[in-house]
Formats: sequence, structure tokens, C-alpha cells
Amino acid sequence: MIIESLLDTDLYKFTMMQAVLHQFPGAQVQYRFKCRNPGVNLAQFADEIQREIELLCTLRFTDDELAYLRSLRFIKSDFVDFLGLFHLNPKYVRLQPMPNGELSLEIEGPWLHTILFEIPLLAIINEVYFRNTQLQPDYAQGRVRLQEKVSQLKGVGLSALKIADYGTRRRFSRQWHHEVLQTLASHLGVVKPVGTGKGQFAGTSNVHFARTLGYTPLGTMAHEYLQAAQALGPRLRDSQTFAFESWAREYRGDLGIALSDVYGMSAFLRDFDMYFCKLFDGARHDSGDPFQWGERMLEHYQRNRVDPRTKVLIFSDGLTIPRTIALYEQFHGRCQLAFGIGTNLTNDLGYEPLQIVIKMTRCNGQPVAKLSDTPSKSMCDDENYLAYLRQVFDIAPPAVTDTSA
Repeated sequence: MIIESLLDTDLYKFTMMQAVLHQFPGAQVQYRFKCRNPGVNLAQFADEIQREIELLCTLRFTDDELAYLRSLRFIKSDFVDFLGLFHLNPKYVRLQPMPNGELSLEIEGPWLHTILFEIPLLAIINEVYFRNTQLQPDYAQGRVRLQEKVSQLKGVGLSALKIADYGTRRRFSRQWHHEVLQTLASHLGVVKPVGTGKGQFAGTSNVHFARTLGYTPLGTMAHEYLQAAQALGPRLRDSQTFAFESWAREYRGDLGIALSDVYGMSAFLRDFDMYFCKLFDGARHDSGDPFQWGERMLEHYQRNRVDPRTKVLIFSDGLTIPRTIALYEQFHGRCQLAFGIGTNLTNDLGYEPLQIVIKMTRCNGQPVAKLSDTPSKSMCDDENYLAYLRQVFDIAPPAVTDTSA
């Protein structure tokens, strides 16, 4: 059984789910799976993946897990009570192997009851794929690579550089994920509480490992929250501000990291005015050039009379250790920094990792989309809606039409 706990997912799934329970309990959504690696035959593993999905849907939150969630300062008691009755229902998932070797996977149902599928399903697909294609994994090579990363992070002048694990969805396996976390903690030292101490390992987005290993769970919101606002808000042009305002209503200043790339950086900055600059603790980068993004954020804060040194910039887009160090060297001392590293930590044993995603494509029957600063990350099943969204947010179409979505 690949997933043995419903906590084996990212924290932002719970923080978003709580907001959905309180503010959008009737929302209906659709998600769609995509593998960006050309020529990968996942269809041959469909039966095994289906069995793992069925096992996933037998899980319930244990009393100890619920008590842990209740101990988190931003989790409300009524939400934990709801989770005590919750389970994932397989009727919301449609899995079908395609003749061309691709895997058709769709999730459709109430947002409140489907939001927790994404991360464990991606982890299941990854682990099924690798345990069938790499029958004798080269863990020795993986440990060598991991030690090289640790050595780079412990370089001269980098003691203030802190990283976090964001690698659940594309990990090689649950076993390897566990080993990576323990290695990072033992060699880099654990930051407790966040932002203090001499350690360089700040925590993990994975709630299960945070609980069982004693690390800090990290996360706020994901793209789907702002995408759903396109259907749930009063007006499409105001959907980004509607999402930020509804988030602020839910958390009252806690979990104050804004995601900046659902409509691209320029549209984000137009909406992220002085009010939001002061209200939110910072912003997260997840597409486009991170160096340019960081410079634009610092300039934006200054233009809105906010000291950038009081704000957090989080970088989380496909980071490697050299890229992380380069970003740290450019922005250290100019703002507060955080780095979330995913696949490069949890799936670097020498094999090509799967570039797989599950994205929300509809909410309440209406298309929703992300207009990423990296065009290949965009995903929508309605080209007319994409064109309309670009018009509403004054976003130029990509120079080369992306047909991969």
C-alpha cells in the first residue's frame, strides 16, 4: 500500500480545504491528469494504479492524526470534526488506459470531497511507475547525489540559507522520501521554530512526515484556489482579488503567502496593491524567471511604500541546489527568503523523473485556467475561455502557441 495515511499529502491541501468548507461548501469541480514526458507508457500500469486508489479510499483519519491537526494554530475545531467523518470516495475518480499508452485520469465531484485526491494520486502514479521500471533502484547513487547537495548547502557563507521539502507529489517512493528527510535533518539541522536557530532544514510540506518526524509543516495556498475563484467570485476581472480577500477572511493574517502566477506576474502586480502588500507576509514564485520575478517583487514593495526586508519571497519552481544558492546570493539581505525544493530532492537517483500534474479544469461547470509565466505549465480544456481570460486580464498570447496542454 503506497499511501498509508491521509496526512501523506501537502499542508496546503488542508488549509484550502478548510476555506472550502467554510466559504464554498457547494462548489463542484473537475480535475484532469497530464504527463508532460513524451513517450511514457503509463497505461500499462492502470490496473495497479486503480488498486492503489481503491486502497487509498479505505483510509480514515486516526484519532492521533486528528489531534495533531487540531494542534496547528490555523486549523479550526469544526474542520477537524468534519475530517473525523471524512473519507475519499472512489466514485469521483475515472481512470482509463488509452491505446496510445497515455493515462486518462479525471476527478469530478464536490470540491470539498475531491480536493485531497491530487497529491496522493500523483505519488501513487510515480511510485507504481518507478517500482515497475526500476526493479533494483540505485539507492547508493541517490545517497551520493543527496550528500553532494548537502555539501553544497553547507558551503561557506550559506549558514542562513534554509530549504524546505516540497517533493511529495513527484517522489521516487515513500521510503526514499522518508530517507531524504532524515538525511537533510541530520546533516543540515532542523529549524525550530521556523526562521530561528542555526539549522538549514526548515521543514516539509508533507503533513504525515511533519507529524511523525517532528518537523514543521509548511504551506498556504495552491493554484486551484485562485482558479476556482474564476467561477466563484462576483466578476472574472476581480477573481484574483476575490481569492486573496476570501483567504484573508479565513485566516485573519495567518498563512499570508500569496501565489503570484495564476494570471502571470504583470496581472498579479496590478491586483496586489498596497493593501495586499501590507496584509500578506509575502509571495511565492512558481513559474517564469525567478531572478526577474524577485527583482520585480522588491521594486513593487518599494513602490507601495513597504520595506521588502519585512516580506518573504518563496521560490519553489523546479529548484536545484545551484539555482537555490544563486537566488540566495542575489536576494539575501534584501528580503526574507524561503526555498521549497521538490523533485530534485525526492526523485534524484539518476532516472528521469515524471513531469506529471493534476490540475483543476472546471468549477461549477465553468472552465477555469492558469495563465502561467511558463506557457507549458498552462492547462485548460477550452481555448475560447483561455482567449477570453487573456483579454480580461490584458495578457498577450504566447509567441508560440502551446498545444501540449
